[in-house]
Amino acid sequence: MRLSLSSSGLKNWDGDVLVVGLLKEESEPHRAELSERFPGLEAVLEQQAFQAKPSDQVVLHPLQEGGPSRLIVLGLGEAAALSLDGLRAAAARAAKASIGCSGSLGLLLPWGDLEAEAVAQATAEAVLLASYKDQRFRKDPEPRRVPEALELLGLPEQAASGLTPVAANCAGVDLARQLVAAPPNVVTPAALADTAAELARDYGLELTVLERADCEARGMGAFLAVSQGSDLPPKFLHLIYRPAGEVKRRLALVGKGLTFDSGGYNLKVGAAQIDMMKFDMGGSAAVLGAMRSIAERKPEGVEVHMIVASCENMVNGSAVHPGDIVTAADGTTIEINNTDAEGRLTLADALLYACEQQPDAVVDLATLTGACVIALGDEMAGLWSNDDDLATALDTAAGTAGEGLWRMPLRKSYKDGLKSLLADTKNTGPRPGGSITAALFLQEFVASGTAWAHIDIAGPVWSDKGRGLDPAGATGYGVRTLVNWVCQQAA
Repeated sequence: MRLSLSSSGLKNWDGDVLVVGLLKEESEPHRAELSERFPGLEAVLEQQAFQAKPSDQVVLHPLQEGGPSRLIVLGLGEAAALSLDGLRAAAARAAKASIGCSGSLGLLLPWGDLEAEAVAQATAEAVLLASYKDQRFRKDPEPRRVPEALELLGLPEQAASGLTPVAANCAGVDLARQLVAAPPNVVTPAALADTAAELARDYGLELTVLERADCEARGMGAFLAVSQGSDLPPKFLHLIYRPAGEVKRRLALVGKGLTFDSGGYNLKVGAAQIDMMKFDMGGSAAVLGAMRSIAERKPEGVEVHMIVASCENMVNGSAVHPGDIVTAADGTTIEINNTDAEGRLTLADALLYACEQQPDAVVDLATLTGACVIALGDEMAGLWSNDDDLATALDTAAGTAGEGLWRMPLRKSYKDGLKSLLADTKNTGPRPGGSITAALFLQEFVASGTAWAHIDIAGPVWSDKGRGLDPAGATGYGVRTLVNWVCQQAA
């Protein structure tokens, strides 16, 4: 979709779909202009009980020669409550209401005291992301028309800079969505390695793939224990973006890469939705999507390392047993009291490897615990961090992206629940505070003095019915937060 600002006003814009957002204020200027251009509109709005509430929407097909073929009027609520998230939601509604039309989509939303560049970026991203539909696995994809161009009306010229990163950001989200949504017989550990290789080839990134023998030589017993029940070989991926000039910051993004999680011998049953465990590689999809966006945007002064330990968690005669003791790459012994707490085992060796790159900060993303979903629901991810500045930066990055993030506690006393009679640690603690003990387990594999954050995306990685700018299915959560954070760190 082509993106631009339009110098045309409401009275003379002549594209195909016109979307106008109205506030509840009596002095709303666009309402008078709309009524002047479309006689009879006020009567229709009154008939439809349109009160400019955020849920109000009226779609009309005005028969005016030379004008738009579809007019969409959206309610935005009170001016005092106007926010970037509200405009983002309105733009997503506009995109969905314009499906079926081609040509250009004109979007006019009030922006009040908000920064024009931020409004342009947020609304354009929302339109692109809300227009997404995955039909790769249909025999006969449904014919689907969407506008080919988006024109933002009423914004000053300087807002154009807000459109610059939109295509790259959305391409990264779409990649993550495609990886998460694809079935586990398509997205395998080898397929993730192929995706990383394509990014390396297309964008000049550096890629190292460690095979099983390489991981054995490095003592990655925690990661390999999870993989040993699968017929598919594990893949350990290390993708690097290097800036053109001096490196002032080195960052590491680590993603959980379980392309299918059966639970192992602690087999997922009942409400565990084993058929949905293809999305257990949502963390790896997010960091791959972020690398796609970062590689196109080319932030200066920051070097980015992406690390993914990818495998399946399956059941056969070779699979790890509940009660087995395995050894991570740093020599830490781990008693596996639950084979369905496998992601943290793969992340243990991945975090150790990430810290070997001597980064200034490490951020891992993982669909790690159902406990986090119970705590925060499916619209927010949990954030744990050993560094206040890093936590604040990630919160800011998530807020700019419109992705929900909530900081959770790293309460040291909860580590008692991970004590083992035989090994250095167990992989799970008691059920209460399960997402906290999972984060505390991961922290044990982060080098002392390294700023680290763990983001549990088990809730927002998927949406059954769709929400906001996310259609039903994979959301691509985390990509824009990571990209925003990395670009904030750039010189």
